[in-house]
Amino acid sequence: MRDYLAKLNEKQREAALHTEGPLLILAGAGSGKTSTMTCRIAYLIEEKGVNPWNILAVTFTNKAAKEMRDRVEALVGEGLNMWILTFHSACLRILRRHAELLGYGRDFAVYDPTDQKTLVKNICRDLQIDTKKFTPAYFLGNISKCKENRVTPAQYEREYGSDFREQMVQKVYAAYEKQLKKNNAMDFDDLLLNTVRLFEADEEVLLQYQHRFRYIMVDEYQDTNQIQYAFVHMLAQERGNICVVGDDDQCIYQWRGADIRNILEFEKDFPGAKVVKLEQNYRSTGNILAAAHSVIACNSARKDKKLWTDAEEGSKVTYCRAMDEREEASYIAGEIGRIHDGAYSGDAGKRYSDFAVLYRTNAQSRTFEEALSRRNVPYRVLGGLRYYDRKEIKDIMCYMRLVQNRADDLALVRIINEPKRGIGGKTLEKLQTLAAVRSESLFDTLLDQEVTASLSAKAREGIAAFTEMITDFAGQQENMRVSDLYDGLLVRSGYLKALEDQRTVESESRIENLMEFKSVIYDYENEDANLTLAEFMERIALLADVDNHDAGEDAVVLMTLHSAKGLEFPFVFMPGMEDGLFPGWRAFDRPDGLEEERRLCYVGITRAKERLWMTSAECRTLYGRTDYTRESQFMRELDPKLVEGDGVMKKRDRTEGQFRDGIRSARPARPFDQLKYARQMTERNAAAMAKTAEENFVAGDRVVHPKFGEGEVLSCEGKIIRVAFADGEKKLALGMAPLSRAEG
Repeated sequence: MRDYLAKLNEKQREAALHTEGPLLILAGAGSGKTSTMTCRIAYLIEEKGVNPWNILAVTFTNKAAKEMRDRVEALVGEGLNMWILTFHSACLRILRRHAELLGYGRDFAVYDPTDQKTLVKNICRDLQIDTKKFTPAYFLGNISKCKENRVTPAQYEREYGSDFREQMVQKVYAAYEKQLKKNNAMDFDDLLLNTVRLFEADEEVLLQYQHRFRYIMVDEYQDTNQIQYAFVHMLAQERGNICVVGDDDQCIYQWRGADIRNILEFEKDFPGAKVVKLEQNYRSTGNILAAAHSVIACNSARKDKKLWTDAEEGSKVTYCRAMDEREEASYIAGEIGRIHDGAYSGDAGKRYSDFAVLYRTNAQSRTFEEALSRRNVPYRVLGGLRYYDRKEIKDIMCYMRLVQNRADDLALVRIINEPKRGIGGKTLEKLQTLAAVRSESLFDTLLDQEVTASLSAKAREGIAAFTEMITDFAGQQENMRVSDLYDGLLVRSGYLKALEDQRTVESESRIENLMEFKSVIYDYENEDANLTLAEFMERIALLADVDNHDAGEDAVVLMTLHSAKGLEFPFVFMPGMEDGLFPGWRAFDRPDGLEEERRLCYVGITRAKERLWMTSAECRTLYGRTDYTRESQFMRELDPKLVEGDGVMKKRDRTEGQFRDGIRSARPARPFDQLKYARQMTERNAAAMAKTAEENFVAGDRVVHPKFGEGEVLSCEGKIIRVAFADGEKKLALGMAPLSRAEG
């Protein structure tokens, strides 16, 4: 037996040696699927005499494809003419040879997201569509969904022709497709879709590739969408030698179009298919695997399998119920420090890179960044930027910096066209040059009407509104709480609305981060009721001045659970185990929503090799709203024999086969949607400030100010109102001051 086959376990070897006919390899987390696949390819070439030319192996990432290619070449030698590629790369190769059959030249361009956005912007301009109401990102998101589901512009019009917003989508979609064809270009979705169209349109081409690719292998099959499904099935129709590898328990990208039915119904699609389950895990301890199974077993839409290991049982899952999110972060940072220093094991300790904190939403990272920074623990945010380095946070902080200091040209340049105000790069460059010649700040140059008179009407209006807003807030910053100023800037600048109008997953994530920034402000205001904008900006500047760490550095990894798929760490922390956060309340809105969240929990648990911590907070402030929480349903599903630390109130219901806490655990009572509430309060607060301009205050009126308390109006002249408060007289600007009439 070849050495590489001898190193496989019994089930891995069974999969590697089965070469004829359809094969489904159910490869659980950490079960050695890549080794199995590469050994199978090597066996086909060396033992079965298959020409590498006749093998196609497709996966999702360039990294995965390179790793598989390198491993195969290490076994059978380099220079093989074999396709081990991503789906997009394979389709691109095919289209380069046959694009003319679809009306394209072989030298067609492939448009990246930036090219797509520019094209849609031009189309919106030509169609006179307001990109503030209908953003390019909104159109591109809808177009991508249409292509994934093979919906043409004509079909889209027939389906949604009566809705005004959808009519706009149809018009842009139709023009977009026309422009792509005119420019001899395809986008990334087209690479997949047009290959399938090519196979459907030309039987000779399909037969050519069916004859060539006699053995087809697909990695991460649970993540395939309908177009990818059609692509591999059309190629496999002639011989049926298709091997798919995946794990239905790790299907966590349905929101991106992944269809779990592809793996669950493989045996229906290919009758007589052989199924091999790789259930031996080489990553985690026994207790971690048992904990993962106790959760995922609650899913109904899954293949029957259970991971096991020859390794020791190891430590139980440690659970901590903290008082709030700050105590939760402090606990995790403390545990990392103690283990790193060897306090538990008695040895020299561990590397910081052995630790990972896996959270459900990006907004959660902020408290961990702060807790680790306070302890001088190095960290890096994988799959994203540090919280304070994210674009939306930097943008809004620049608005606040400019209010504090209107001479801050760096801040102004960043936000003058965020959101769009009709000020292009060349215009801004001319204004900067003029400011330098005049030896004045760029803001002062923008205030000069003789300068702005030469600009377009749209630019003049945008600059006037911008400078007026900054001037107003700058004049009132001492009379406003930082949180009120923040709400006012978000709304009056149009920044929040611009993100809301995009209606994309990315824009929703940015809004979540902006709402979470309110929690930062509230934390500081709770510590100091008289906090000024200058003091707040100084504290944030010091906190945010922590260096980012390269991937190769010895640093704790912070990342979302989605980003963690495919990775592993000796020590894993899963915070935020609360109903409403994980699983999120939106999971209950779809029949399969809770099952996908449960699969995400399973992915998180199985990232841990040696120890796993799960934590929750009794009271959590998220997106600026504080709520008492209930422990996650997933915590209640964990076998209590596998958990140590704080107890989770639960008992076993033998009749229903699930954990519950004394009442029927169907859908729990749903609280306020925190993110929606935070956005509403931001807009309501800003509207309330603006409304004071319409109030008819007169001397003697009793008013209430959130920072100064109750006071009496002394006079009201124009936009200025004088009020006597307990700590002295204040001059406030109507339309800016968050004033309300005192009750009674």
